[in-house]
Amino acid sequence: MEFEFKETLLYIDGVSVAYDGVVVVKDISLIEKNVVRPNIESTSQVIALIGRSGRGKSSILKALTGLIEPHSGKILIKDFKNKEQDAAKVVSEGDIGFVDQKYTLFRHKTIYQTLKFALRKTDLTAEEKKAKIDSYLDQWGLTEFKDKYPNELSGGQRQRTAIIEQLFCSDKFIILDEPFSGLDIGNIQEVKKSFELLNKSSEFNTVIFTTHDIDLAVELAQSIYVIGYPTINGEKQSYGTIVAKYDLRDSGHAWREYCDDHRELCKEIIHKMMMS
Repeated sequence: MEFEFKETLLYIDGVSVAYDGVVVVKDISLIEKNVVRPNIESTSQVIALIGRSGRGKSSILKALTGLIEPHSGKILIKDFKNKEQDAAKVVSEGDIGFVDQKYTLFRHKTIYQTLKFALRKTDLTAEEKKAKIDSYLDQWGLTEFKDKYPNELSGGQRQRTAIIEQLFCSDKFIILDEPFSGLDIGNIQEVKKSFELLNKSSEFNTVIFTTHDIDLAVELAQSIYVIGYPTINGEKQSYGTIVAKYDLRDSGHAWREYCDDHRELCKEIIHKMMMS
């Protein structure tokens, strides 16, 4: 399928993470650009980080969300408030939204109150905030639940609310940590629906998710990064890094119905993971 790379949205250069002087993640570098497809209104960027447990995925997520400062290297994202085309800024806490596995929300706030609170630091007027909230509630199928509290919502409804909340706080960048973990088939379909809604809402949306389900990574992502222990001069190292990248756009797997080609790619990725 035809596509074109445009401006850079996410730029990571030589990032390492260390705890008490011990490096756990090293030399993480990647570039993700805005992708435009002919006759397709919105195509967000969907990136999967996969790897065996203990390889450093959580540390990478913490650095991306600004929760910890990298030991070395830099993380830049497109600055949408700056009108210059190539404007970028160093990522800080709050720039990239984060949705955990529990879809954590304020227990004492309704959906509407939660989303209104998420817009508190914006320059929007009260009328503009209401219009934005109403628009998202409608698009994401939550209008009839806007006065409900989290304990009155289904898992899918909580997740959608949490995603919108984070988008309101961080604009175009969001991380979903293991969004499919422990879900039955019905709830997995709900999460897939959230990915579809993210795709449709803005071409600039950049979605990063972690998963142990390689099939879902291949089905939903356009870029897959395998985090593992590298082997240097025949010796496996004790820190995590990117040991493989799969660009499903270049390989022709992206934006297609899942088929045997995807299953073969899954086998290749699993083999790479097990070797690292």
